[in-house]
Amino acid sequence: QVRLVESGGGLVQPGGSLTLSCSASTNIFSIDMWNWYRQPPGRQREFVAQITKKGVATYADSLQGRFSLSLRSRATVVLEMHNLVPEDTAVYYCSVTDRDSKDFWGQGTQVTVSS
Repeated sequence: QVRLVESGGGLVQPGGSLTLSCSASTNIFSIDMWNWYRQPPGRQREFVAQITKKGVATYADSLQGRFSLSLRSRATVVLEMHNLVPEDTAVYYCSVTDRDSKDFWGQGTQVTVSS
């Protein structure tokens, strides 16, 4: 079991930036992959980005260049989001995949892009 907590969500104006953090508090050495997903209002959850335990990141094509995912430590990742647009409004979820290919999810954090 990996326990995750996301933080950093909030209200931001279009064109602004926001940084989300995800921290694991248990079994951190079992984590192989960190993932971010988001669920816009009325839509299905969609992939945002992922990063391996060695720090190799991949992104959704539509977000490449505006979002940046990095490993701060074995227990924390940071998702930096720039040039935000209203379409980025969503609940952002952090998840991890452990060495047994099990997925664990955080509770989500709301990001609202609005003037």
